[in-house]
Amino acid sequence: MSISESLSPRSSDIEPVIPTTPLVSFFERLQETALNTFGETNFDPKLYVDLSLKFDLPTTEDAFVKLPKSANGSLSAEDLKGFIEKYFESAGNDMVYCEPVDFVPEPEGFLPKVKNPEVRAWALEVHALWKSLSRKVSDQVQKRPELHSMLPLPEPVMIPGSRFREIYYWDSYWVIRGLLASKMYETAKGIVTNLIYFIEEYGYVLTGGRAYYTNRSQPPLLSAMIYEIYNKTDDMQLVKKSLPALLKEYCFWNSDIHKVIIQDSQSCNHTLNQYYAMWNKPRPEATTKDKKFASNISNVSEKQRFYRELASAAESGWDFSSRWMRNPSDFTTLATTTILPVDLNTFILKMELDIAFLAKVTGDNSTAMSFIEASQSRLNAIKSVFWNEEAGQWLDYWLNDSTCKGCQTWEACNQKQSVFASNFIPLWVESFYSDTSLVEKVMKSFQGSGLLCAYGIATSLMNSGEQWDFPNGWAPLQHMIVEGLARSGSKEARSVAEDIAMRWIRTNYVAYKKTGKMHEKYNVEKCGEFGGGGKYAPQTGFGWSNGVVLAFLEEFGWPQDQMIDC
Repeated sequence: MSISESLSPRSSDIEPVIPTTPLVSFFERLQETALNTFGETNFDPKLYVDLSLKFDLPTTEDAFVKLPKSANGSLSAEDLKGFIEKYFESAGNDMVYCEPVDFVPEPEGFLPKVKNPEVRAWALEVHALWKSLSRKVSDQVQKRPELHSMLPLPEPVMIPGSRFREIYYWDSYWVIRGLLASKMYETAKGIVTNLIYFIEEYGYVLTGGRAYYTNRSQPPLLSAMIYEIYNKTDDMQLVKKSLPALLKEYCFWNSDIHKVIIQDSQSCNHTLNQYYAMWNKPRPEATTKDKKFASNISNVSEKQRFYRELASAAESGWDFSSRWMRNPSDFTTLATTTILPVDLNTFILKMELDIAFLAKVTGDNSTAMSFIEASQSRLNAIKSVFWNEEAGQWLDYWLNDSTCKGCQTWEACNQKQSVFASNFIPLWVESFYSDTSLVEKVMKSFQGSGLLCAYGIATSLMNSGEQWDFPNGWAPLQHMIVEGLARSGSKEARSVAEDIAMRWIRTNYVAYKKTGKMHEKYNVEKCGEFGGGGKYAPQTGFGWSNGVVLAFLEEFGWPQDQMIDC
């Protein structure tokens, strides 16, 4: 089903919802029962929606209903444990190890700028982690998809690691940047093939490769992945295969649910985009947690609204952050769909520029021209709606009413004044980093923002306890800001970029030497400390962290005589 067929135009009384499957609904019931039976200690709700059935769903449900219950309806831990062992395969069994076809222990021409032997030895260890993160979907999923929440995929994948046992959309961009540094071009192309498969099946790239992720996407970076692979490989066949899918994804992000029109002070209309999940219930992978968050909301429609805000925040990749809350001390004030995000619109600008470039190299000049025009319109929109001259930053914009799809009038007071790393993400795109005077202004603003810490860029200035806030630093945010500064042509900006990259590499290295692991996020105030906060325990692996370290080392290297320790 195409996106135009599955989505109605959004209005205040028609809110899109992609229905879940009976299997996922059953897994949610199991998840809630497991929490009530086993308790909260070390409880991870995602574990229960990642199981696979040994028998068909009716047989399993029947056995579940017949489990002996006490007078108050509860199960014994022993009975539930026995039921799970008898009727389910373990979480992760739907993926099997897959040796990457293009992995070699030390690729020819690997990181030539890394002169320090200690750093080179570590980089080779990070490179070797691709082997441990490589998987393919089990043949059992292909044969009996109704027994699994895992979705079938045509090619092997790179998982992020730990509890994230499936492919993820925006993670894949930085995984691919690392794979390109590792000369693993075929593996990178396979990841893109999987994401294109999602578009062909669903009309958009899912958050991840599970049945419970079909109700939302993630930051749209597929075009950027294809652009980077083409620049390394000149694979015209990949470009030709990708273009129809990219056009379909572009339509998804510009469909009514994601599209907002803002009229500026000169009465010019600008079309911009927002995150908007097609869901208004607890997220299946976190049903028990989401219900607890919403427990004090009595009104049914308000509860559904809160659940949509939760899922939309998850679609942003920033799950969760004070960025999406009206009141950072109250999680139920999430208002993701009332915000026009700077970074999402930057990614869609990048998509427009990438499609124009890719269409041109295939000889489709008509498509190339139309996307150049679209990118120019979006560039003007980003300047008009987000840019704040006084701050020297691009600021998220609050909508007056997220359910009103008519034209809204721009008001300066609706620019969100808080400082987030996302305020500087437009620097990543050539349209902005090629403007020398703009780069100087934004770099000065960034240096005085408080975000740059001893060991990287903080996500925000607010320590809310959420993971996409201070003092956590995340690999994607480091990479986009650093790459934009480095590509600007300014010697001073490149020097700042290299300094940030060195800080980030150093803390990744020290944490690896202390723990033997690469981590999902890091505490940018303390050398070698991984990040915390949020709604789940810190994870290791870790796809995008590995990718960014390798990309930074490829770009900047590491001098022979420069120390790597804190």
